[in-house]
Amino acid sequence: MSNREYKSDVFSMLMEYPEYALDVYKALGGRSDAKPSMVEIKTLEKGISLSVRNDAAFIIDTELSLYEHQSTYNPNMPLRSLIYLAEILKPMVKNKDLYSKKLIKIPKPKFVVFYNGEDDRPEKEIQKLSTAYSHAGDSKDSIELTCTVYNINPDKNNDLKKLSYVLDGYMTLVNKVRELKSADKDYDRENEDVVKEAVEYCIDNHILEEFFRERGSEVVKNMTIDMTFETRQKLFTKEAYEDGKAEGIEEGKALGKTEGKAEGKAMLLKAMLKDGTITIEKAAEYAEMPVDELKRLIEE
Repeated sequence: MSNREYKSDVFSMLMEYPEYALDVYKALGGRSDAKPSMVEIKTLEKGISLSVRNDAAFIIDTELSLYEHQSTYNPNMPLRSLIYLAEILKPMVKNKDLYSKKLIKIPKPKFVVFYNGEDDRPEKEIQKLSTAYSHAGDSKDSIELTCTVYNINPDKNNDLKKLSYVLDGYMTLVNKVRELKSADKDYDRENEDVVKEAVEYCIDNHILEEFFRERGSEVVKNMTIDMTFETRQKLFTKEAYEDGKAEGIEEGKALGKTEGKAEGKAMLLKAMLKDGTITIEKAAEYAEMPVDELKRLIEE
């Protein structure tokens, strides 16, 4: 199992387990005879870089699977995947002579994204790296990389979720949290209480029961932080817009998201750090920057 500290969202936590990664792999049409012992985890850990880390990467036989989860739609996944692939391949070819006459073999990469955000997206999308090229023109000699994006929200890709108890179980948790939050019309319940109830629901109904019994407290902690961050982000964006101070917001919204500027993220995270909602390490992970750089920004 890889280092549990490198990334904290529930999907990446699940993908640390070879048997869970294998379940998703098979649901996507991978080798039906593959066993957990064949799964070689290659996920990038925090030691690489705070901004270069991925949710799940593993090799089975000669295929490298790179999986990402998104709660916010991101058109930059092909570019991010290209960076992840390069970082994963570096140690694999470290002792190889790239200038030799002998062809160096590498595993065939497959890039998949699982989307469960609240924006309406198609059931299945194909994202291409070439879409990001500043000048399309003749791309005959250009590199191409494609990511398949599966929408795993309710009523989307149900056949896929039926084939994967991990994806189905994960979405059961997410949907239960949404259901409980929606039922709380007066917003009286704390996020932590909502997540706890959702985790207990999964355990009581034998949904990824072993995982939630083992790491339920970690799930509660991290989902609570994520929900608090999203709420603060929306409020901060609204206030900044109304005050005419929407600096660092790309296209007038999405402060703190992938498209937002680092300074904008720091402004939002500074408030969370002040009241102890989040640690400096977690804040740096959200802001996708080194801890020292974030400290400098919030102190200015």
